[in-house]
Amino acid sequence: MKDLARFSGKTPEKPESPASAQSAPASPQVQLLTISEEEAGQRIDNFLLRVCKGVPKSHIYRVLRSGEVRVNKGRIDQTYRLQDGDVLRVPPIRIAEKASAAVAPGAEFKILLEDNHLLVIDKPAGVAVHGGSGVSYGVIEQLRASRPEAKFLELVHRLDRDTSGILLLAKKRSALTNLHEQIRDGLTDKRYLTLVHGDWKNARQHIKLPLHKYSTADGERRVRVQEDGQASHTVFSLIRRYGEFALLEAELKTGRTHQIRVHLSASGFAIVGDDKYGDFTLNKALQKADGERVAFKRMFLHAHQISFTHPDSGKTVTLKAGLPPECQRFLKSLDAAGAEAETA
Repeated sequence: MKDLARFSGKTPEKPESPASAQSAPASPQVQLLTISEEEAGQRIDNFLLRVCKGVPKSHIYRVLRSGEVRVNKGRIDQTYRLQDGDVLRVPPIRIAEKASAAVAPGAEFKILLEDNHLLVIDKPAGVAVHGGSGVSYGVIEQLRASRPEAKFLELVHRLDRDTSGILLLAKKRSALTNLHEQIRDGLTDKRYLTLVHGDWKNARQHIKLPLHKYSTADGERRVRVQEDGQASHTVFSLIRRYGEFALLEAELKTGRTHQIRVHLSASGFAIVGDDKYGDFTLNKALQKADGERVAFKRMFLHAHQISFTHPDSGKTVTLKAGLPPECQRFLKSLDAAGAEAETA
């Protein structure tokens, strides 16, 4: 068994001598945590789930129901919202040793902006933003592991695992709340670059199709167009044609799960490399080089631009992330393949 309630800089009820700490692993102890201004406002269950790394939700709720967790020496329930200056008593939380085996390795990513309120990175394709659904850890867990001194670090929004590009994280709860309000009120401008297969006609096209989330028989999350689904709106602008392919910019007017992918698929334009809603025969063919065209083995969807109001300064911030090298190489190879076809 191993204690997973690791609270850096927190005060235990029974301090341990330096000698004993070095000679043997620390025995589980009650922790007393003083809630800071940035931590205030969270529900206590969500706070414990974040700081008790690796502890199952069922265990967290069990200790809450038992009354072992106290705030200012009094009992509370799982809906209590922490306040600045609260003293939180957390009992020793123990789970099986194997549960801590998949500790996230620290990692850093290309930083587009960082200050006291925000961290904005350029996420590579193939990396999940958080653990879950068969993924042990993601960007958020890796960044927290590489920045143990960070008191607060949370995702502002999400990107699909196979989508690359701009990802916002908040370093203060006030920034997280502010940006969530901007997103909810439609005050942010998020744009993606995507390559589709098909004869795209219009320079600018609005697609408004209601989307419904569901799970497949094996529990995989999917989305489909359905009359009673959530209202969804994407604006697509044609950037350039590459023979039988078209490079588009997608401007999100709503932010539904898999919105761009499903809007395009339902309209007859599969995103290159999309393994859920795409053209699987085409994807397989593109994974092998053919003449001038290089192999392409990922989904061509990249969050390339975002605009928002900075939660502290109030100024408009616009950030851009260029297409990843593998996407640039693929477009150049399509150019070369098209030129070769014209001279043949």
